[in-house]
Amino acid sequence: MSRIVSFRGLIADDGIDTILLHTNDGSTGYRIVKFKLFPNVPNVNQSSLASIFKVEPTAALPTADFQDNRMVASALYTSRESNFNSDLNVIFDNEIFNQDIYVTHVDINGTRSINYYIELEQMDLALDENTVATLKDIRNQA
Repeated sequence: MSRIVSFRGLIADDGIDTILLHTNDGSTGYRIVKFKLFPNVPNVNQSSLASIFKVEPTAALPTADFQDNRMVASALYTSRESNFNSDLNVIFDNEIFNQDIYVTHVDINGTRSINYYIELEQMDLALDENTVATLKDIRNQA
């Protein structure tokens, strides 16, 4: 049986937030359903890159590397004060994980914070699914 759980927060420029998901036995899995960004101060020039990782990064970087198997989602929010429009591009993997995740943010044009909203599908994992998710996490940390 699965259900949707949500997390939200305000993350500073160059910030890393931890979303605590781990359990003692790893029998609960998660899959990203939605990842959205919303400006803290609307209608300003802003280019924010936010990413979600399965392994805690050493720093928030202004790049999105889709070959990095530790990254499970990335979102780019841009807004321009001159014409009051905004764009949002979000890409996320369909992978199941059972450990904590880490949200990073970099404002490429300045030092603004951004709000994020994440919806995860929470599910019970069978022993073999639990083992696969845990082994993937171990491999990603090596």
